[in-house]
Amino acid sequence: MRPRTKKHLEERIEKCSHLLPDNPASMKGLWGQGNPVHLEIGCGKGTFICEMAKANPDINFVAIEIIKNIIVLALEKVDSEHIDNVKFISGSAANLREYFDEGELDRIYLNFSDPWPKSGHKKRRLTHPEYLAIYKDLLSKDGAIIQKTDNRALFDFSIESYQEMGCNLDKLTYDLHSTECPGNIMTEYEQRFVSLGQPIHRVEARFN
Repeated sequence: MRPRTKKHLEERIEKCSHLLPDNPASMKGLWGQGNPVHLEIGCGKGTFICEMAKANPDINFVAIEIIKNIIVLALEKVDSEHIDNVKFISGSAANLREYFDEGELDRIYLNFSDPWPKSGHKKRRLTHPEYLAIYKDLLSKDGAIIQKTDNRALFDFSIESYQEMGCNLDKLTYDLHSTECPGNIMTEYEQRFVSLGQPIHRVEARFN
């Protein structure tokens, strides 16, 4: 069953339209304006992107989210906190090449992505080699994918995909919060899972 559309959804999105370019493809190559560009794929309610943007005012952040019921919450959060270094794209990660130039991104964040557990759906996983090939084109020479998830099966699949694509793996952990993790900003999902005692898996992947 599809979730019920939030009340006044389109009006609420329109109020935040300054954060959401009508034609994101027109921004291709222009997102940075002299600053590094970091992309979060699947932004949830916006906690992570807000805190990252506030902590790093000299970085331009972009968040892409396909579900309007979700992106509206992130838009409203950024708008209410008057954060000026975040923009949004309402669309699919499969279309990233339309929105970004080669080498334009310095970081890609994959936070608690949908695991798509059925084997027949593995091509939908955001760490499938077909997606990684897109990221490889869009990341700068020293760019990185930073992934966090609570799903061990997805994490194992991701590690295999990174290795298949010849990535160097750094800061790989199967229990991020078992030790101090300075600088880590938690998402809404992460806060919930940590409160339940579930381990969080994290890795940084860079292409050769």
